[in-house]
Amino acid sequence: MLVTSASVESPVSSLSTSSMPFALSFTPRYTLDDESPWLLGIDPVRRYWINVNGEKSVAITIPGLLIPSLETLQEAIRSFRSLPVGATLTLPTFTSERLTIHHPMENIYAIPHSVEGRNAWHIFDRETVESFLLTAHPDWQCAPQDLTLGRDLITQAWEHSTVA
Repeated sequence: MLVTSASVESPVSSLSTSSMPFALSFTPRYTLDDESPWLLGIDPVRRYWINVNGEKSVAITIPGLLIPSLETLQEAIRSFRSLPVGATLTLPTFTSERLTIHHPMENIYAIPHSVEGRNAWHIFDRETVESFLLTAHPDWQCAPQDLTLGRDLITQAWEHSTVA
């Protein structure tokens, strides 16, 4: 059960009907039945590793849903399924980033995430977004080969770390 009050932030924190800013560079589109190999994998902390437009040389990591309980997952899924066209849903993730899902038109969901320093909308169908959200289930386990994705991110962070 989600608790909502002035002092406690709900894990499913916002549902608004504000319009999306369309000052973004390009719009890759993905579905589960795409022939291009766009989904690299989903790591143990539910980050979605995506080859932008199926290009292996351009990969991004979108933070995925993180929930404290099965009831919270059920509420997040219900909120997603009932999201009206034109609305936005913001969900908690493992990182400080939030997962923001826009619903601009029927069966079209947009997740903003930069690519090589440029803003971009990543367009998904309902089935794909719902599949992503379901990976937050407590019993879900990533594929064995996806374990290395998280390790690669940590290795990259160590290679690019700076000392102040």
